[in-house]
Amino acid sequence: METWRATDAGGHLAGRVKTSTQPEVALRRALHAAGFRFRLHPKVAKGCTPDLVLPRHRVAVFVDGCFWHGCPDHGRRTPWTGPNAELWAAKMDRNKANDLRSTTLANDAGWTVVRIWEHEITSDIPVAVERVRAAAAGASTLT
Repeated sequence: METWRATDAGGHLAGRVKTSTQPEVALRRALHAAGFRFRLHPKVAKGCTPDLVLPRHRVAVFVDGCFWHGCPDHGRRTPWTGPNAELWAAKMDRNKANDLRSTTLANDAGWTVVRIWEHEITSDIPVAVERVRAAAAGASTLT
C-alpha cells in the first residue's frame, strides 16, 4: 500500500469538510423554505448515508461536489500528475464506484434517489429544488 506524500499543491485541501458543505446548506435552506422537512445524514441502508432524506416521501438526496465526484462538466479532464498521481486517480475511481453503490443500496431499500451536482445548486437553486419536488411527488404516487 502506497502512502500519500505531502506537497505544497495540496495545502488547500486541509480544511475541507465532508458534511454541511456550502452547496448542501444552500439546498437545505431552499428546500425548507419550499415547505419540505428532512433529516440530515441518516443511514438508509448499511453503507449508504445520503446528505438528506425526506422521510415522508422516501426520497434520498445526495449533493455531489463537482471535483470529488467527477462532474462531467466541471470535473478533472487532464491526467493526474505529481507524486500522488496514481493515488488520486484511484481515489476518484473509488468515489464514483461508491456513488453507484450508494444509489443502488438506497434504491434497493425503497428510496427514490436524487443526485444533484454542486454546480446545479450554485447556478440555479430553484431548478435543484424542483428536481427534489418532482421526485417527492413521484415517490408519493407510488405508495
